[in-house]
Amino acid sequence: MTQTTPTHQVRPQAPTPALGDLGLFTVLLGGALPLVDFFIVNVALPDIGRDLAASEAVLELVVAGYGVAYAVLLVLGGRLGDRFGRRRLFLGGMAAFGVTSLACGLAPGAWSLVAARIAQGAASAVLLPQVLATVQATTSGPRRARAMGLYGATAGLAMVAGQILGGLLVAADVAGLGWRTVFLVNVPVVLAGLALAGRTLPETRSPRPEPVDGPGTVLLAVALLALLAPLTEGRAAGWPLWTWLSLAAFPFAAAAFYAVERRADRAGRTPLVPPSLFALTSLRRGLVMILPFSIGFSGFMFVVAVALQRGAGLGPVAAGVALAPLAVVFFVFSLAGPRLVRRYGTRVVTAGAVLQALGVGLLALAFRRTWPDPDVLALLPGGALAGAGQALQLPVIYRVVLSEVPPARAGVGGGVMSTTQQSALAIGVATLGSLFLSLIPSMGMRDALVTTLLVQIAGIAVTGLLSLRLPREID
Repeated sequence: MTQTTPTHQVRPQAPTPALGDLGLFTVLLGGALPLVDFFIVNVALPDIGRDLAASEAVLELVVAGYGVAYAVLLVLGGRLGDRFGRRRLFLGGMAAFGVTSLACGLAPGAWSLVAARIAQGAASAVLLPQVLATVQATTSGPRRARAMGLYGATAGLAMVAGQILGGLLVAADVAGLGWRTVFLVNVPVVLAGLALAGRTLPETRSPRPEPVDGPGTVLLAVALLALLAPLTEGRAAGWPLWTWLSLAAFPFAAAAFYAVERRADRAGRTPLVPPSLFALTSLRRGLVMILPFSIGFSGFMFVVAVALQRGAGLGPVAAGVALAPLAVVFFVFSLAGPRLVRRYGTRVVTAGAVLQALGVGLLALAFRRTWPDPDVLALLPGGALAGAGQALQLPVIYRVVLSEVPPARAGVGGGVMSTTQQSALAIGVATLGSLFLSLIPSMGMRDALVTTLLVQIAGIAVTGLLSLRLPREID
């Protein structure tokens, strides 16, 4: 007698596609573009103001409109990539970034530039989460460690190089286009990136696509707008009543967002930011560290740029050259980071905080001693140490945050991390920048700069102390 065993159609799980070296280069290029554009516009603002007859408040919107739209939509961009495919969203986000960059470069007036910058920030929010999610979904083990190290190196270098590149482009005045080249330069880069992505990026998505959480998306947007809009616009607008009402509304909006997300999670629905994600110790502690690091980083870049150009009278190229040692050393030490982490674990972050604090301290001494005629040689030791310290922190913190996030939620995890970083970058410019500018009338440019740098050292100390709570080993 023959026994018949029922058969079941079992769909074999497709192997995880691998990301080749050219594909990794392509996603890193996509990851660099939004970060470069957050900083590249800083040195072009005076020229934009003169050419478009824009007030200081409108110029603030050129920066803030991009940053706020970027931060508000990042988590949604990650969720859409998990659901509809990260390669598809990467291509769409990069194409939109190119179109909106062209719109910025051709803007006929100040308000059209603000609108184009907001749209560019939204495009960045679609593009960037796919970078981290693709790396998480297509790499593992040492290859993932290498990829995350390169991502951290690229991100840090992009933030420094953006300001340097902006100065060079404005000074070069290519074809008489002036400040417009800081946006138009993106177009050929995007075209090259699209051609590479079409050939090299594998498609990945969550095996269980999750619907978009409408209430959570709206409440997160409201909470971030309530916080970031007044911080980025308050100083230029003179801190009107709406800024204080908005800041007062932020904790209530944040609490409402958390309550809605927790209720959705308990009901078996899929929230935009699953509260269970924060049960991951590495993610939770890493995100807390990103806040003081990024606040200090963006505040430092803004304050030094203003001091060198308005206070010391340096042109955009000379101001960029003063920051070049920091960028070069950052890149070199970022490449060495993965080997150091394998040997010393996350204590590399603590060592990096110490080096960064020493570097910023040396910069403060150099500014105090040589002002108002600082030169590159006087700033070189402090800039090099600060760059080395930053390089030993940022890529490792990225790895820590995402080390336990499952591939199915890679887009959400990357979006949460990028949102935290972008919000902190905006807060850094608003807080340290406002402190610096408010101290100038009473203390003078030199002492205001030195005081602000000392405040940043306190933030670096917080990052260093928090690093002692990180898991010693990471994947």
